[in-house]
Amino acid sequence: MSVDKIKSVDVRLICVPLAKPVSDAKVIQGKQTPLKEVMITVATIITEDGREGIGYTYCKRFGGPAQYSLSKEYAPLLIGEDPNDISRLWNKLLWSSISIGNSGVAVQAITPFDIALWDLKAKRAGLSISKLLGQHKDEVPCYNTTGGFLQDTIEEVIENAHKVLSEGAGGIKIKVGQPDWREDVRRVAALRKSVGDQVPIMIDANQQWDVSTALKAGRYFDEYNLVWFEEPVGAHDVDGHYRLSRELSTPIATGEMLTSFREGLPYLERGAFDVCQLDCPRIGGITQYRKVMERAEEKRIVLAPHYSMEIHLPLVACYSGDVWVEHFEWFEQVGIFNEKVEMKNGMMKVPTRPGMGLSLNMEVVNHLLVDSVHFE
Repeated sequence: MSVDKIKSVDVRLICVPLAKPVSDAKVIQGKQTPLKEVMITVATIITEDGREGIGYTYCKRFGGPAQYSLSKEYAPLLIGEDPNDISRLWNKLLWSSISIGNSGVAVQAITPFDIALWDLKAKRAGLSISKLLGQHKDEVPCYNTTGGFLQDTIEEVIENAHKVLSEGAGGIKIKVGQPDWREDVRRVAALRKSVGDQVPIMIDANQQWDVSTALKAGRYFDEYNLVWFEEPVGAHDVDGHYRLSRELSTPIATGEMLTSFREGLPYLERGAFDVCQLDCPRIGGITQYRKVMERAEEKRIVLAPHYSMEIHLPLVACYSGDVWVEHFEWFEQVGIFNEKVEMKNGMMKVPTRPGMGLSLNMEVVNHLLVDSVHFE
């Protein structure tokens, strides 16, 4: 039996502008400027038999061109390889750049190829990626974040909350982390009063407090029956998150800024968070995210991966425990993909299309294209 080898690889860098710049605590406290765009590196893998797989990684603010540049170096290493050997190819790419480390850009630049290979494998089997990996859920709960940023008044946040809830979102996340945490408490209180006691609310401090401040604020937040308190302290502060998870009644969530499975492992092993937000594209793709799901399942931790709903939706459908998916409509607003996520009554419907269930809208992609390269 002949092997259907990889014939060509395309890599594209796309810039997605936001309809309105957004600000979180990192902006309010002067550490960053408002987010105006998202950079996406997309890989398309085609085999000798004409089969195709697509995948992508992303970057907010600086770093997108770096991901793309390293992906361009990785791509030729896949030509002639058996696309079924996904784990081996993941390690081949990582070892080729090991001099710059085994996390961060080194793994994020692998992500587009890893996802494309899984997409290809599922399509070859005639299955959705969820069915290929072992699906537990046909739909999963979702929450919206895009209307809860700190540049908006609480009146605007509340107006948006009612809007997205009416459109099918199941919960609302808003940003906190201002210099005066009391203002954050006032905003949370106003939102809870407006939407009622039954609507799930999450808050996200984006790493901007120390443990002492997070504890003081957190004891007030405990009164509002929140689903979780996200990134109250630095992303790599395992001890801080562990302490907060033990001293506050609100569950503690973190993990989105970690850039490899290895960086997330101390949290998983110690139980330093209640909600795992490790991000598939940021830690190297599906091959690595499967390890996250296995460890999290052992600990019975809630999975709520950050961003990238198009990727995370079919993956968390394979998790037996509690999950959430974060609803961001930024990619849908510009129409990068031909398909849209189906959201209704607080749930997202898991795609049944073969592979990841995504195809590129090439007219939009070409309009937003920054650069591209082809290898064969």
